[in-house]
Amino acid sequence: QVQLVESGGGLVQAGGSLRLACTAVGSIASINEMGWYRQAPGKERELVAVIARDGITNYADSVKGRFTISGDNDNNTLWLQMNSLKPEDTATYYCHANRVIFPNGQRRYGIWGQGTQVTVSS
Repeated sequence: QVQLVESGGGLVQAGGSLRLACTAVGSIASINEMGWYRQAPGKERELVAVIARDGITNYADSVKGRFTISGDNDNNTLWLQMNSLKPEDTATYYCHANRVIFPNGQRRYGIWGQGTQVTVSS
């Protein structure tokens, strides 16, 4: 059993910053990749940024240079530092774990957090 617990969303003015956090809770051996996705009203969920266990990152073009993803493998924790926020960044942000391996060798794929709301006012 594993659960992704997110925090850090809120309301901020354009140009401001927020830092999201996500912790994978449970008895976990390893996670190969974690990431942040977002979904605005009436739109499909989209990739924001992902980080692999080896530290390799990938960002959506729309957030490059403004957002930074980082992680702590030992504590199964993920962060997203969001700077220079724009109104179009307004969305529900979801934490995602691609593949979770448990101590007994079992695996689970595609685990999502409950989402945290980010609202950027103009």
